[in-house]
Amino acid sequence: MVDLIAGKMGSDIVLLDLTGITIIADYFIIATGDSERQLKGIADELQEQLKTEFGIQALSVEGTPSSGWVLLDYGNIVVHLFSEAMRSRYQLEELWQDAKPLVRLA
Repeated sequence: MVDLIAGKMGSDIVLLDLTGITIIADYFIIATGDSERQLKGIADELQEQLKTEFGIQALSVEGTPSSGWVLLDYGNIVVHLFSEAMRSRYQLEELWQDAKPLVRLA
């Protein structure tokens, strides 16, 4: 998932290990897109590739590229795609500061 996001030019990608911290998910992937179009492209590519290559579909998709936040819930992995403004506003890394960062791509 991280590689797919990076391949669509997502930036500031972080994979957080939440195991033992919450029952919401085991991992969060947080990334930034530079525009609505890019957020849509990243979300669409993730959904298409995971379905095609692994037969995995998102349990739910929340938000829209125009809102600046798209959430893709894959059960134990939740992907948060943000505009720069929304990522700064919600600061999920601060909220989940006890989580262990496994990957960070600038």
